Parts: sequence; structure tokens; C-alpha cells
Amino acid sequence: MSNTATTAPERTPLTAADRCDRCSAAAQVRATLPAGGELLFCRHHYNDHEARLAEIGAVIG
Repeated sequence: MSNTATTAPERTPLTAADRCDRCSAAAQVRATLPAGGELLFCRHHYNDHEARLAEIGAVIG
């Protein structure tokens, strides 16, 4: 019998090169979507979209 554990994928820290997907400002927040993929947001755009991201179950990190 195999004993397999699933772990969350390791995330790389955001760097100065990471940009907001909405306005190209420096990214401060990474949102991983339940269906796959991720979005990067500056603080301003994250605040604008925070409620909807929570509704859909995005993982914020």
C-alpha cells in the first residue's frame, strides 16, 4: 500500500519584476484561482477585487 501525501505547490516570492495584471504597478499580492492559474495585483487593485476573489475561493499569498 502506497502512502502518498499531497502538498501545496511551493510558491516563489514576488520580486520587483512581478507586475500587477491590471495596471503594471509592482505586484504585492498573488491570487491562485481554484480552476488553475494565478493573478498578480498591486495593493490598490487587490483591495478592489478582494471580495470577489474570496467568493470564488482564490488562495491569497
